[in-house]
Amino acid sequence: MALTPISITSIPGFSFGHYTDLDAATGCTAIVAREGATGGVDVRGAAPASRETDLLRPENTVEQVHAVILSGGSAYGLEAASGAARELEEHGIGLDVGVGRVPIVCSSCLFDLGLGRSDVRPSSASGILAVRDALSRSASDPLAEGSVGAGTGATVGKLAGPERSMKAGLGARAFQLGELQMGAVSAVNAVGNVVDPATLAPIAGMRAASDSMEVLDMEEAMISMASQMTMPLDRTNTTISCIVTNATLSKAQATKIAQMAADAYAHTIRPTHTSNDGDTIYVLASGALDAAASAAYPIDLMGLVATRALEAAICAGCTTAEGLFGLPSYQDTVA
Repeated sequence: MALTPISITSIPGFSFGHYTDLDAATGCTAIVAREGATGGVDVRGAAPASRETDLLRPENTVEQVHAVILSGGSAYGLEAASGAARELEEHGIGLDVGVGRVPIVCSSCLFDLGLGRSDVRPSSASGILAVRDALSRSASDPLAEGSVGAGTGATVGKLAGPERSMKAGLGARAFQLGELQMGAVSAVNAVGNVVDPATLAPIAGMRAASDSMEVLDMEEAMISMASQMTMPLDRTNTTISCIVTNATLSKAQATKIAQMAADAYAHTIRPTHTSNDGDTIYVLASGALDAAASAAYPIDLMGLVATRALEAAICAGCTTAEGLFGLPSYQDTVA
């Protein structure tokens, strides 16, 4: 049985859409589960901006999530989830509470206020447009990557300040193993560098100088700076991700997969899970692959496939990003 790349939009039960504001260098991305999906979450970073993560704890009673909104705008960007909820309600999507439907919308935000315009952030209207984009697309439509959606203002490699960082963005990758499908969407806005997990070669990160394209080893730089090290842009980084699968999972199983998939951050981001990152991973399971068929794939195997998908998505978030506001990207190194 081989691990085969597939389009993330081909995984049944999910729709994907973006709202992008290139002028302000911000945006948001909607992952919509029209019929609901079982959700789990893992938060490793020390500075998260999030909504409805407690609801995903296995002991809590709401079982189905209808959307995850990944957004720029720091804590202001959480407003996009409110707009997303209203738009989902307009389409009759949500938890039936007898007198209406309440869409369950989880959200996490990254800090992109240092690029573009700090006074323009994703709003309720942005969330509405991202959901509309998702609901208007078919499974054959590819999901745009790079400097789009939640990745529009994303950057990496910020130990020496923003002037020596590089542009990153949003990546989406998916794999199939037998009947199991697993995909990941990631908006990469880490304080650390992003490396190829197979070779450890740098993809994007802290440059030797503002006019250089040489990417330095940030971990070694941190050690050499030792007690003189200061962290500019405190608490202004975060890599936020959503894993989607066709499997049938419980909330506890989805949470375990999210925990295992956090290894993808350690494999690709150096350093990761710092006090200045709000790293968060959601898992949504549509159940299109029934419980009996899903049971053929152990949770540890699912976690491994999820990790592979997230590794690929994080790397793609950097390799597909275009430079913005004078900040170079990986594409400038291979031009």
